[in-house]
Amino acid sequence: MKILILGASGFLGQTLYKELNPYFDVFGTYFSSKENYVNNQRFYAWDVETEGLEHVFQKTRPDLIITCFKGPFSAQLEAYNQIINHVVRYRKKLLFISTSNVFDAFTNYPSYEYDKTLSGSIYGKFLIKIENSLLRLPNEFYNILRLPMVFGKFSPRLKDIFDADRDRVPIDVFPKVVINATTAEKFSQQVHYIINQNLQGVFHLGSTDLIHHKDLIEDICDINEIHNPIFKNNYESNQDRYLALLSKYNPLPEHKSISIDDVVKACKVI
Repeated sequence: MKILILGASGFLGQTLYKELNPYFDVFGTYFSSKENYVNNQRFYAWDVETEGLEHVFQKTRPDLIITCFKGPFSAQLEAYNQIINHVVRYRKKLLFISTSNVFDAFTNYPSYEYDKTLSGSIYGKFLIKIENSLLRLPNEFYNILRLPMVFGKFSPRLKDIFDADRDRVPIDVFPKVVINATTAEKFSQQVHYIINQNLQGVFHLGSTDLIHHKDLIEDICDINEIHNPIFKNNYESNQDRYLALLSKYNPLPEHKSISIDDVVKACKVI
C-alpha cells in the first residue's frame, strides 16, 4: 500500500512517518525544514498557498492520504477540494485528522463520535466544513480521526511548558476545563491499527479517562521536577466546561488505548 502524508515534516506527520514507514510504501510532503528533506526521495516539497497537489499525486500515486498540513484556511479548503476529488475519482481513501474543536460550543458533557458538531471558533467551523464534505461520501472513502490535546516528550505543548519555566513566564491553564489527551506515538499506533484492519467511520483517539486541564499540566510539571511553576488561571465560568472526546461506537481494543497516567509518563524528560 502506498501512503502519502501531507505535512510529514510537522510534529504529528514525522511521528506517523516513523510508525508507518517500516510497513508501508510511505511518502510525505514538507514545507519548512527544507535542508532536512531536499535530498530525500520519499519527500516532496509542497506549499499549500501557491501549489496544487496534482504533481505530488502523480509522483506518489497514493492508495491512502493522511492530512497533517497547516496553512491559511482558504488555501487548506482549496487543497481539501483537490484531495476529496482525487479520492473519489480514483476510489482511494483519506484519513482526515480533526480535533475536539468541532464540539467547542458544547460545554456540559463529553462528545462522542456521531454527536452533532457545533463550534464557536473559526478553527472549529473550518474543521466542521471539511468533516461535512467527507460525511456526504460513502464510508469507504474516508476516516475522520478526532484528536484531543496532544502531548509527549517532543511535543510543542511540552516544549512550551519548559520554555515558560525557563523564562519564568506564566503557563496558561484552565482549572474548569475538563479534557482528555493523547500522545503522538499512541495516535500513530492507533492509525496503524485502523489502516491494518481497514476500519471505517469516525474515531475519537483520546485517553479513556478525563482530567481538568490545570491538573494535567501540574502532573506534567511534577514528573519533570519543575518546581514552583507560574500559572495563569483562565476562567470562563465557575462551572466545569467539557472539551473531551470519548468513544462509544468505534472503540479500539484495550491494548491500543491510552490513559491520562500514560500521557503524563510519556512527558517525562528528566
